[in-house]
Amino acid sequence: MPAQPAHLKRIAICVHPKLGEANQEAALIAAYFQDNGLQAEYGLLSDDSITARIRQGEFDLMIALGGDGTMLRAGHICGPAKVPILGINIGRFGFLTEIHRDKWETVMPKLLAGEFWLERRMMLCANQLRHKKSIGRWEVLNEVWIGRGQIVRPVHLDADVDGRFLTTYVADGLIVSTPTGSTAYALAAGGPILPPELRTILLVPVAPHLSIDRSIVLAEGSSVAITVHTDHQAVLCIDGQDPISMENGDRVYVKASEHTVEFVRFQDPGYFYRNLTPHMYKNPSTRNTK
Repeated sequence: MPAQPAHLKRIAICVHPKLGEANQEAALIAAYFQDNGLQAEYGLLSDDSITARIRQGEFDLMIALGGDGTMLRAGHICGPAKVPILGINIGRFGFLTEIHRDKWETVMPKLLAGEFWLERRMMLCANQLRHKKSIGRWEVLNEVWIGRGQIVRPVHLDADVDGRFLTTYVADGLIVSTPTGSTAYALAAGGPILPPELRTILLVPVAPHLSIDRSIVLAEGSSVAITVHTDHQAVLCIDGQDPISMENGDRVYVKASEHTVEFVRFQDPGYFYRNLTPHMYKNPSTRNTK
């Protein structure tokens, strides 16, 4: 069931760092809320002066201006802080955003009136270990990628589920995904599309060679441990961020996070299926040569 909306008084409006020109739009949105008696501030998602305050619980809502990458960044900040996110699409793709750039003025009255619901999406927690010591820990909204780096040779990845050996993947890599991430890299690698409200963990191998080539869906309570065996470069990547170097024998533990990301929705709960086909066949990243 959709979550009930919270009363909103303090709103942070954040823009993707590479979309600085959207600051003008953010200023207009902030002025709109201020004119309606709310506290509203805006800045870049890379600006610690505002994101630190979001993490400390000083705001009731983040409005994120950008595309799906912006929504992932916002999720990393707002999920642990329990701050809902409303996405305004200024980027190219919009699986996660809710409204278009030129529609916000018509939609904001609904926000002020509480005519929305909160869609909850699970997160993952990933922990990288080297010689049994943790060297990095992350909250994840889309996926964890473990695999080869720039050298075009497969790596060997031992996969354990709930402490029991599953298989060794000989592949370019392995994706450990949430249902949200099932329409991202996992989809491109041939994985299934999962409804976003599910709480499951998806394993999708990428270019497996003479090893399991099927995706596996695990229960939310499962834990996955991936051990890298390689004599060349291997990397770990969290939600498409900069790759993190891995060494032979490094292990990554992945499990469901205690945190949940909440997205503000005005559409009915069946929107996901209605919007799926248009997104699948109209990728705005491709050039129209006709």
